[in-house]
Amino acid sequence: MKLGAFSISLSVKDLQKSRDFYEKLGFSMMGGAMEQNYLIMKNGDHIIGLFQAMFDGNMLTFNPGWDQNARNLEAFDDVRDIQKQVKEQGIELLKEADETTSGPEHIYLKDPDGNMILIDQHR
Repeated sequence: MKLGAFSISLSVKDLQKSRDFYEKLGFSMMGGAMEQNYLIMKNGDHIIGLFQAMFDGNMLTFNPGWDQNARNLEAFDDVRDIQKQVKEQGIELLKEADETTSGPEHIYLKDPDGNMILIDQHR
């Protein structure tokens, strides 16, 4: 199962303060916008998403079809195929992808400790 690029998505209280903090740790902006209440920041191969008032709690995020630089991969496992494999393993999904569609789609699940996992395909 190829899950694609990995990042952690953080639910933050003050986007500017969080941006300033992570910039001090060597992260720089890679995407998003302050006026849209989210920023994607990168330090080497490490990516964090900062999201203000968009969701509760933090989550692990995987992006099928992208590498760590958000560049399209030639070959990748579609989120609908990942969904089938996850379900075959007996893992419950909180949000399923519409298998009658193609292109962008996402699924949500939780690990045994309640940590949210988002598998979010953008293409």
